[in-house]
Amino acid sequence: MCEYFAEQARSFLADEPVATESRRSFVAFEPLGVIFAIMPWNFPFWQVFRCAAPGLMAGNACVLKHASNVTGCALKIESLFREAGFPESLFRVVLLPGSRALELIDHPLVAAVTFTGSGPSGRAVAERAGRNLKKTVLELGGSDAYLVLEDADLEQAVLACVESRLINSGQSCIAAKRFIVVPAVRERFEGRLVEQMRDRKLGDPLAGDTEIGPLAHRRFRDELHAQVQVSLRLGARLLLGGELPSGPGAYYPATVLTDVAPGMPAFEEEVFGPVAAIVPASGEEQAIELANRSRFGLGAAVFTADRRRGEGIAAWRLEAGSCFVNDFVRTDPRLPFGGVKNSGYGRELSRFGIREFVNIKTVWVR
Repeated sequence: MCEYFAEQARSFLADEPVATESRRSFVAFEPLGVIFAIMPWNFPFWQVFRCAAPGLMAGNACVLKHASNVTGCALKIESLFREAGFPESLFRVVLLPGSRALELIDHPLVAAVTFTGSGPSGRAVAERAGRNLKKTVLELGGSDAYLVLEDADLEQAVLACVESRLINSGQSCIAAKRFIVVPAVRERFEGRLVEQMRDRKLGDPLAGDTEIGPLAHRRFRDELHAQVQVSLRLGARLLLGGELPSGPGAYYPATVLTDVAPGMPAFEEEVFGPVAAIVPASGEEQAIELANRSRFGLGAAVFTADRRRGEGIAAWRLEAGSCFVNDFVRTDPRLPFGGVKNSGYGRELSRFGIREFVNIKTVWVR
């Protein structure tokens, strides 16, 4: 991340000449000032650098309020910037409870806010920043839909779906959440998905062969289990897992639900853990409609042997900020990242991300 923006920032922020009747006119990009970053716990280094690297390269300073359970990560990042030779106060950490973070938005030196986290907290940040007329970028939750069409390579699709669903033990905003499958491949997809999910080892996160670790807190596990139980009461069927394990740790087993439909928590809500929700669709059109029938719009994917077909669905028909064909959704410094609808607004990464927190200035010379 840092290497990419160190290499590309000069070109991303270079003056852009525009032909007009003036002697010279161009667009310049100048820093805004102090960016206040409020970041979550689930990827405690990557998400900070995702906003700090482009923000600092654009000439801004950054103040980080990290999640309270990753204070050590926050302080380590601050020390890394100092070790790298940055001026001492260009990147600073404030140790505050979440309830006090909003107060800092009011500070006159804070020029803009970037936030990654839950929808309710994002709304509170946007409201406070709006009261102060300060720019915000919000990256909120997701309920990413993966469409599996009748001509999909099922082995490839299942492996990608499982890999995405179990990233960080399922605790990722862009993890696959809803698998929308057409009738021709539903039975085979369900069988292979259950096999692959069952084979993933649950265990100590420090053990080299562990593929699913515990969730970050028992409260999160209890909330996840409640989503599964309510979905089952509303008509979903359990194919795998779904039972709370005994013993210490906030563990939850790899779980597969099928016959998931609108109105169920597994369809409507962000499911933050190793739970796969299979949603049956009558065909391509209904699959697209079901994918878009969500208040979220962060990522989506479509699996089909016809790449042109998949590209058309991804580019023009799925309501999400990142749409992948025959692969799972991920972030890459070279590509913009962000969502639509209740998944937030604004973009991180690429030239679009570095320009979120600059003054895009018109300069006209007669």
